[in-house]
Amino acid sequence: MQKTAYIGRRYPRVEDPALIRGRGRFVDDLHPPGLLEAAFLRSPVAHGLVRSIDTRAARALPGVHAVFTLADLRPVLTADRLPLQFPSNVLPPNISPFILAGQEVSYVGESIALVVADKRYIAEDALALIEVDIEELPAMSDCREAMAENAPYVHLSRKTNLLIDFEQSYGNADQAVEGAPHRLTVSLKQHRGGAHPIEPRGLIASFDAMTDALTVFSSTQLAHEARYFIMKMLGLDENRIRVVTPDVGGGFGAKFILYPDDVAISAASLLLQRPVKWIEDRREHFIASIHERDQYWDVEVGFDDDGRLLGARGTMIGDAGAYTLQGINLHYNASTNFPGPYILPHYKLQVSVVETNKTPTAPVRGAGYPEGCFAMERVIDAIARHRGLDRAEIRRRNLVPANAIPYQTPMQARSTSAIVYESGDFPACLELALKSADYEGFPARQKKARAEGRLLGFGISTGLKGTGRGPFESAIVRIGRSGKVSVYTGAMAMGQGLKTVLAQIAADEVGVRPEDITVVSGDTATIQLGLGGFASRQTVTAGNSVHLAARAVREKAIKAAALMLEVPEMNLDIRDGIVFETGKNLSISLRDIADTLAGAPGFKIPSGLAPGLDSAINWETSALTYGIGAHAVELEVDPLTGGVTLLNYVVVNDCGRIINPMTAEGQLHGGLVHGIGNSLFEWMGYDDNAQPLTTNFADYLLPSAPEIPPIDVRLVEYPSTKNPLGVKGIGESGTVPAASAMISGIEDALSAYGVRIDEAPISPHRLFQLIQAASV
Repeated sequence: MQKTAYIGRRYPRVEDPALIRGRGRFVDDLHPPGLLEAAFLRSPVAHGLVRSIDTRAARALPGVHAVFTLADLRPVLTADRLPLQFPSNVLPPNISPFILAGQEVSYVGESIALVVADKRYIAEDALALIEVDIEELPAMSDCREAMAENAPYVHLSRKTNLLIDFEQSYGNADQAVEGAPHRLTVSLKQHRGGAHPIEPRGLIASFDAMTDALTVFSSTQLAHEARYFIMKMLGLDENRIRVVTPDVGGGFGAKFILYPDDVAISAASLLLQRPVKWIEDRREHFIASIHERDQYWDVEVGFDDDGRLLGARGTMIGDAGAYTLQGINLHYNASTNFPGPYILPHYKLQVSVVETNKTPTAPVRGAGYPEGCFAMERVIDAIARHRGLDRAEIRRRNLVPANAIPYQTPMQARSTSAIVYESGDFPACLELALKSADYEGFPARQKKARAEGRLLGFGISTGLKGTGRGPFESAIVRIGRSGKVSVYTGAMAMGQGLKTVLAQIAADEVGVRPEDITVVSGDTATIQLGLGGFASRQTVTAGNSVHLAARAVREKAIKAAALMLEVPEMNLDIRDGIVFETGKNLSISLRDIADTLAGAPGFKIPSGLAPGLDSAINWETSALTYGIGAHAVELEVDPLTGGVTLLNYVVVNDCGRIINPMTAEGQLHGGLVHGIGNSLFEWMGYDDNAQPLTTNFADYLLPSAPEIPPIDVRLVEYPSTKNPLGVKGIGESGTVPAASAMISGIEDALSAYGVRIDEAPISPHRLFQLIQAASV
């Protein structure tokens, strides 16, 4: 492998100087001339028939330019509903949301009307003047109850609440479980939560009558897909629409969706021929942006005297919410990730995805992998308890050993490619986590603490995350006549340091510093294709595209220099933007090469060279790459309050080849903190009538600085064999094993009480209830 100057270095982020100086440009910082602002009227009931909408008083309010219902938008729409983001032949028709509600509303937060005014506050005042007559209907809140034979329908037009049933299976799980020396059943509940990026959703749609073109500035994870769906819904030529992403303040899955709101705002701009801005407020994010989960698991497992897994079977019921925006990827990922890094010879899981009158669900950070991991890790802890085995030892006995790697499971990813763990040493990663957290010394610390009246616990978890989802990502590397190096990609920068990583990758090939490279992402005018940011994919897909494109540019520059300097290519190298002959004072700049290859009227380009100093690569992959995360946490539980204090947390993560250790650690810190929220704080509550109970941060808690323990991140490198750079994705990896580790630690702290925890998150109130019940 070529010696690198920048890959593998803790290089400062190139994005940061503008951000720390307050020069970032987010959607709400943009104010094009003639800008109008919008607000949505959202359903206050979970299910009902819309009998009438009277918008006359709202339209008459000074400063209001328009009030749109679905009927008002239809002249520019090609359909009333969004298309599915992931087309499917197995899902029923008409399950996606309406651009604005028609005759029926199906969850609290569904958009009914759109007001466009001079200012947002005027639009919101106008919302209060709209009179909507809604005949309230029975609503389904619990996906298990929604499966009952006599349950009210979530949608009157669909005579079932079951979206889809499917089975994930291999081997003969029934025979393996029934014939096992030991069996036990674990029932689990994994509750709803949201994404909650620091910047909620938002966009500006700006139609220009002079150019007959629509420009959409959007805080999104998928600029090219957003362009496609808006283009399709408005019947536009793709040359008449451009989607641009300014700085994006986080996504975590909530912005990897094309929402009805995006189409409605774009349609309003077309109709008014003015720029229209909509910025989601926090309450809207609670009720109108997607959630992840609920999931209910019942798993029966068979195992031998040594605690080794023989087979598992069970059911999982998942809540789809009122509509389907993407598909069943969330539930499919959870079901395929149940075996995780363990050898599970036989497996069968029956999955039922059920509609309810709640906000639609789709992947949030982890995309179902944390749920599958949580189910298996709870099973592993239950087996350890049943056999009286140490929780670390039970994992050692079941982990895929290093000599079995590459290890192919009998399952397939959604792309139909095989699930293969191509590199790594799972037991070694577990041992590193245990050693780093001083697991061997924990019994003495726990005994000492108990003598002082304190309850310490130690939690262990391992988990896998499939990363680098294809089919491709785009990249163009170009050196212009100015000599400046530019990278264009359909990948999406969302605060994770993508531009730094891609600049480091390109810099090693083209021989300039990363800060001298301009990375442009998420602008459909600069590159034709792109899939965006999701599934821990961008370093794998965009990184390899940039790597190969930059290498092609390097090779062309050296070939051109060899012709122009009349020296052999093998004698040339590139450093600081100069191609030079090694050991001699003969050189030419990349700027001069690019200038020559740009051509001049009437003059030939050097023989054998194509015009331009650039390369476009769409590196393709169909296989996910897998890296293990091993977590170890030491914590304390206060039995009088149910409060949990995290004392120390160790994360060991196989990152494949590491591009920038600093950004890698930052991603794992962020993923873990997200997992802490999922484990101990975030609870998106609904009552029996599907009314949301937590719609602000006073009720829906997030972990903040005082709740975060010291985090010891240990990066390990087992290069992937599935891509040229050998990288693996890590954006979601820190989240996957987190809940399992913390719940394991809490149970350990409360072992004297015999408390068993079968749910996440576990709040202090709920934990106190379990302690009190166990104390009776």
